[in-house]
Amino acid sequence: QVQLEESGGGLVQTGGSLRLSCAASGRTFSAYAMGWFRQAPGKEREFVAAITWTLGSTSYAASVKGRFTISRDNAKNTAYLQMNSLIPEDTAVYYCAAQSYVFRPYDYWGQGTQVPVSS
Repeated sequence: QVQLEESGGGLVQTGGSLRLSCAASGRTFSAYAMGWFRQAPGKEREFVAAITWTLGSTSYAASVKGRFTISRDNAKNTAYLQMNSLIPEDTAVYYCAAQSYVFRPYDYWGQGTQVPVSS
């Protein structure tokens, strides 16, 4: 099966930037898309961004559009989330996930990485 591991999280100040990485391992990786989700304390998990592996088509939540950029390195089986102009509302545990097939739920999840944004 596929294992996903996030890295790059850490404390950042308002207005700062951070890049998260998500490396896939465990088997020959194949998926339709990679996505980033986040969960703030006491809140439900929410969608942040996604990218397809083939064409690199992207989608973003309205709250992060224009500030976050998702990308992928197919050769490294790694997805990235570049986060700029961070605000305290971005504080959350960020999870990467893999979607094996279009229109299907994300079926592989990482352990999460903490991103506290100080004011």
